[in-house]
Order: sequence, then C-alpha cells, then structure tokens
Amino acid sequence: MSEPTGAARRRGPFQVGDQVQLTDPKGRHYTFTLEAGKSFHTHKGAFPHDELIGAPEGTVVRTTGNVAYLALRPLLPDYVLSMPRGAAVVYPKDAGQILAMADIFPGARVVEAGVGSGSLSMFLLRAIGDQGMLHSYERRADFAEIAQENVARYFGGPHPAWRVTVGDLQDHLSDTDVDRVILDMLAPWECLDAVSKALVPGGIVCAYVATTTQLARTVETIREHGTFNEPRAWETMVRTWHVEGLAVRPDHRMIGHTGFLLTARRLAEGVAPPLRRRRPAPGAYGADYTGPGSGSGAS
Repeated sequence: MSEPTGAARRRGPFQVGDQVQLTDPKGRHYTFTLEAGKSFHTHKGAFPHDELIGAPEGTVVRTTGNVAYLALRPLLPDYVLSMPRGAAVVYPKDAGQILAMADIFPGARVVEAGVGSGSLSMFLLRAIGDQGMLHSYERRADFAEIAQENVARYFGGPHPAWRVTVGDLQDHLSDTDVDRVILDMLAPWECLDAVSKALVPGGIVCAYVATTTQLARTVETIREHGTFNEPRAWETMVRTWHVEGLAVRPDHRMIGHTGFLLTARRLAEGVAPPLRRRRPAPGAYGADYTGPGSGSGAS
C-alpha cells in the first residue's frame, strides 16, 4: 500500500526539495527549500545546503559567523504563515476549529468556497486523505494559481483529491452528495440555495466570516432558509504563556479576533426545522433591524 500523498516528505532525513525551517538563537524562523550546491545566507554568515541534505531533522548547523541554527521541517501551521500569499490566510487556530467542529473525516467529500492562498485547503486535504474529495471554488484566477503552487510545494506535487474551479460557487456548483461545505467568502448567505442542494442529510455547512454584520446576516438567513437546524456561532482566541523559572505569566501579546465561525446541519428533505423556543432579547428585532425577514416582521 502506497503512502498517503506528502507523507514521505514529513519524515526521514532531509532531501533535495524539502522545506526547511531554521530557528535562530532568538527564536526567529527562516524557511527555504533545499537545493544541492546552494547556500543559505544571513547577516550572521552562511552555510551550504549540502550540509543538511541527508541529515536528520533536529540537526544544528553553524554559519561561517559561528551562529547556531536548529533545522526542522516546518509544521503545516508554520508553513501556511510563511508561504506566498495572494489573499489573507485562514489562521491555524481557525483551521483547527473547522476540522474539529465541521467534523472533517477521512474520505469526506468537501466543497470549499474561497480558496485564498490555499491555507485551509491544505488542512482539509490532510484530513480527508487521498480517498476523499475537495472541490475548491475561487473567484480570482490569480488567487487560485498562488494557492495551487503553495499546495503543490507542500505536498511535493498536485494532490489527487483536489480540484479547483475558478468562478462563483453559486453559479458553478454541480457536486452532489457532499458531506461538508466550507464557506470562506464575503457573502456566504448568497450560496445557501446551492449549498442546500449539494449537501447530504446531516451534512454540515461551516462559514468563516470577519465581521459581526456578516455573522448576523448569515445566521438569520440560515434560520429563514428552512433546510438547516439552528446554527451555532463562535470565535476562538489564543493566548500563549511565558514560562521561565518562577516567571510564569501570560504573554503580553495574543492572537485575538481573526474571524467568526458558524456551523449548521442539513435536515432531511421536506423536514421543517423545529421551532425555536428561546425568546429573542428585547429589542433584538427593533425598528432599525434590516436583516432577513425584516419585511415580514421578524419575531
């Protein structure tokens, strides 16, 4: 049985074409691709790539300036933050939430709208494996090209489970029996008709949006659509800690708001969602409310 795509590049000695992440004494990272005969240069000196080719991960190399660098393969969270970008990337903290809360499983059939620079696509491809299917839709051809280059560089070539279509999802979506749909786009509420038709009963739609306005409109439109259960919305924040001797405290900087996530599940065909028993807060649908259902009087 052959190894999953990209697995051979994640273990064993360094090879030509591998991505290498160097860490300097101050904890700064430098990422490059190994090439025979080339050298890595910094203001602290240089060393030849050949010194790493064939060496195990975790090797320490020294430059001509006698500065030590730790050499490891970059983890996927490291890679997506250092790769070339056409659009903003989905941060690893949000990608991890999407994989867990949208229940991305091996062999899943997944549709993604808004490929950006390919960050989330790589997380999804690793989760679904070679036997799954990821069909990504991207409106901008230049973004799609950058994403495909980033994905191929990480996996060592094209991934067999991935297909990219340039165009709007609502205009081009032809996939059926889809298990999961991930919407990383400006107006996910515009795609709900197409998404509802593509998803299997019990399938999950997961939207990633930046603002509270987008979040509110997406949630209310899902409720009004009538083919999904009650959506769940949240955001995550990551705070690292400084640990040195007795000095144990939160770091002064943290990864705060990057985006909101929401999920909802497709109901069986012809089934109406159960009535919500929770009363809205007073004024939630006041005179200034202009969201979905405002023309008919939201309640």
